[in-house]
Amino acid sequence: MEVEVISFFAGAAISFFGMWFVMPISLWFLRHLGFYTTVEEGTCQVYILFGRVVGVLREPGLVFLPLKLGPSAFLVNWLGSRRVLDMRLDQQYLRSVPVNSEEGAPMGVGIWYEMYISDPVAYLFKNADPRGSLSANVSNAVVRSLSNMPLEDMLVNRHAMSRTVREEVSPRSSEWGYKLGSVYIRKVHFRDVGMIQQIEAKVVNRLRQVTSAIKQDGANQVNIITGTAERQAAVEFAKAAAIRPRIVGEAMQKISADSEVASALFEILETQNILDGKGQLTLIPPNRELLKQLLAAG
Repeated sequence: MEVEVISFFAGAAISFFGMWFVMPISLWFLRHLGFYTTVEEGTCQVYILFGRVVGVLREPGLVFLPLKLGPSAFLVNWLGSRRVLDMRLDQQYLRSVPVNSEEGAPMGVGIWYEMYISDPVAYLFKNADPRGSLSANVSNAVVRSLSNMPLEDMLVNRHAMSRTVREEVSPRSSEWGYKLGSVYIRKVHFRDVGMIQQIEAKVVNRLRQVTSAIKQDGANQVNIITGTAERQAAVEFAKAAAIRPRIVGEAMQKISADSEVASALFEILETQNILDGKGQLTLIPPNRELLKQLLAAG
């Protein structure tokens, strides 16, 4: 039983030592001797020996170099070099590229574009700085293609301008193994601060003029409606004033036909006038002549 336990722990220790020490060291030696390599996703490995490209590995995964490079696989890691390139899509944004419109307005164009490596060998050997050259070409293409355009087209037709820039830059970038992807002009703006302030002032003045015109038009409409209403009211009041004597006369004629009704009506009207008046009424008991004389004297 003790022998089995000792064998178990011994095997576990050997496995642990082999997995964590022997295996990594062995793989490291095999990789540096040129037996295999691992190509990661989205990368490319270019092997150069004695100034000549002996192999380009693009497919991701585990690769046995002798099957791809031949006998050169055992020398390239010692006498040559390996270049690992990032093949993924990259993006860049150029801010405020200066151009002039047809009217002479100084404009700035912000352009966004994508690029990726299409030919690793051309990318490494045909241009010392493909990314910088591509950026310079895009900037120059913007200046050449978009200068002297009408200001209205420059502010509106961004898709057409983006297509024009891409068509001009793509052939040149392909020669260096750096392919241009999507191109989009994101921003077109004025670069002259004085011109911006003048445009803002004109817009503000125009808004004030439009606001004043709207207010004046509203006031005119109100005056027209008020004048029409006053005119119609005056006409109706004039008609009423014209027919009032006739209506009153006809009513008085009907009342005068009956003497008792007429007498009662005039008595009521007289009483109403007395009540509506501002005079004072003093009531004196009967048979008080002295009090009457005193009040009259007062």
